[in-house]
Amino acid sequence: MISSVLPTYSRAPLSFLRGEGSWLIEESGARYLDMGAGIAVNSLGHANPDLVAALSEQAGALWHTSNLYRIPAQERLANMLVAGTFADTVFFTNSGTEACELAVKMARKHFHDAGQPERVEIIAFEGSFHGRSAAGIAAAGSEKMTKGFGPLLPGFRHLPFGDHDALHAAIDDKTAAILIEPVQGEGGIRPVPDQCLKGLRDLCDEHGILLILDEVQCGMGRTGRLFAHEWAGVAPDIMMVAKGIGGGFPLGAVLATEAAASGMGPGTHGSTYGGNPLACAVGCRVMQIVSDPDFLAEVRRKAGLLRQSMEGLVAGHPDVFETVRGSGLMLGLKCRVPAADVVAAGYDAHVLTVPGGDNVLRLLPPLNIPDADLAEAAERLDRAASAVSADNPGAAAQAS
Repeated sequence: MISSVLPTYSRAPLSFLRGEGSWLIEESGARYLDMGAGIAVNSLGHANPDLVAALSEQAGALWHTSNLYRIPAQERLANMLVAGTFADTVFFTNSGTEACELAVKMARKHFHDAGQPERVEIIAFEGSFHGRSAAGIAAAGSEKMTKGFGPLLPGFRHLPFGDHDALHAAIDDKTAAILIEPVQGEGGIRPVPDQCLKGLRDLCDEHGILLILDEVQCGMGRTGRLFAHEWAGVAPDIMMVAKGIGGGFPLGAVLATEAAASGMGPGTHGSTYGGNPLACAVGCRVMQIVSDPDFLAEVRRKAGLLRQSMEGLVAGHPDVFETVRGSGLMLGLKCRVPAADVVAAGYDAHVLTVPGGDNVLRLLPPLNIPDADLAEAAERLDRAASAVSADNPGAAAQAS
């Protein structure tokens, strides 16, 4: 008999009732160190007092009016994002999935209105993840996400990750845009090298097509810059944002240049809840905190501590781990044993991590995680790895 909650998730046997900073408290009272932050969502930890105050104040005044009217908090947040990024304009959504839908529509509408309606194809890459909507799964293209859901939305070409020759060969007079994550998240924490992002920008400029960046997981300070593409010194035409921008409250956005968004006039897109007063009140406070240069410098410092401890973890457990990869507080441990085994051992050690593609264990802690909690995480992950080693005596021989 089917459960009352549609069984689309394989959930861990844990039920959390409260959160405090980097910690989650289970209904039994047990405390778990959260190194996943709701999959890079709780950017400022759990029950952050600044965010609680922003939400509570707005909740006592006004929740929802719809986008039929001006929303002052939405305008404030849009102005902050425009002032701090490449963008000229912003549309607010409730999630990264919805941001993907608009990014695809915006790119195609841009060329339609420019007199090039044949330009509808979007180039995407293997290992990518852009949400689970019709456009999102079609953009990613993996069998895991698309099997059984055909016919898929047409107009996407999928290329191997890092294959420059295939990329150059794929661009033709039907190409509208290149869509890529500066750091693949679900795909296993695979960063795009800075020189490759620069090459993508040059390639788009050469062919007169749009560059769409998906910074849903790697944006909002996660890599130590406000957005990951800033490390390469380039700017996209369209960018998808979500997860960390709401600090745990559902919020997403599409940022764009005026030129890229030129086709999106009244009636071309909409959202009932997107950019509502509650979400934007929280988003404004998140943006104020995360965009501060001193805060981002602290993220980079903490990232150095985490990277150093994880390199030590890999060196201490070569039978369990192969390498560390990623950027900032978005690290991946490439595993020699099933990553799911390490996640499960982490539950016993009361540390929460997130599995990813390519047999990678993802570490996505709150950006303001205290140094002491980073040290505690390393100790607990060491215990988890030791437990996995004990359960996989043959792994050590394979590692050597």
